[in-house]
Amino acid sequence: MNPFVKNTFAGIAFASLSLMHTTASAAEPTIETILSNGELKVCFEAGYIPFEMKSKDGRYIGFDIDIAKLMARAMKVNFVPVNTAWDGIIPALQTGKCDIIIGGIAITPERNLKVMFSNTYIEIGQTVLLSPKLKDSVKSYRDLNDSKYTVVSQVGTTGAIAAKKYLPKANIDLFETSADAVLQVSNGKADAFVYDLPYNALYASQHQDKVYHLDSSFTYEPLGWAIRKHDYHFLNFLNNYLVQIKKDGSYQRIYDKWFKSDAWLSSIQ
Repeated sequence: MNPFVKNTFAGIAFASLSLMHTTASAAEPTIETILSNGELKVCFEAGYIPFEMKSKDGRYIGFDIDIAKLMARAMKVNFVPVNTAWDGIIPALQTGKCDIIIGGIAITPERNLKVMFSNTYIEIGQTVLLSPKLKDSVKSYRDLNDSKYTVVSQVGTTGAIAAKKYLPKANIDLFETSADAVLQVSNGKADAFVYDLPYNALYASQHQDKVYHLDSSFTYEPLGWAIRKHDYHFLNFLNNYLVQIKKDGSYQRIYDKWFKSDAWLSSIQ
């Protein structure tokens, strides 16, 4: 063989092996770090009812919190909550402040360019909380697509994305938290609040005199667990773990606790 060709093949083979080694190394650190530190650091933003909330006695509770604690127990490590502002939650993951986002984060193409997602663990959609004075004139989210209406949501959420996409003629006003945004409707300062169905359904049940719920979802949003890119070992674990808890009944018990019962409401009121 021509020495030049031989050396070229050798160089390509070496580069390929180096790339494989780099990829393998990049796929394993999170699992190794979790196990060696004995901690699963989980990012979320408390206040997303009933996924993650803060109880009256200062504990983090909710559907996602129970899922995360169960996962930590399966890994034989401690659950470490990392309560993070929503607009900084992906950067927090990327910079290693947490190992995973288990916080009601919808899988979108834009986010998927920045992080990897597990398989969908729950599906939701956007609905509208309406000012009661409009319930006879606004029958669908489409009716809000008018410059005479002010529609609010939380910055950086799929609610904000949906409001801008489907209601381009309305005045869109975004707030740092969902609580601040929905309060604008409750206080009569905005006409409608666009946000996730579970949150809106619960809020409407608690504030029937302040808001009216248009409860038909107008978007489809799969939620997933987010991890850093190229972390295939961790991704494999998560997808298999999700299958396991859905088959053994653990997932359903947690789901029923937070979505089919309101016994937990006394913990946050």
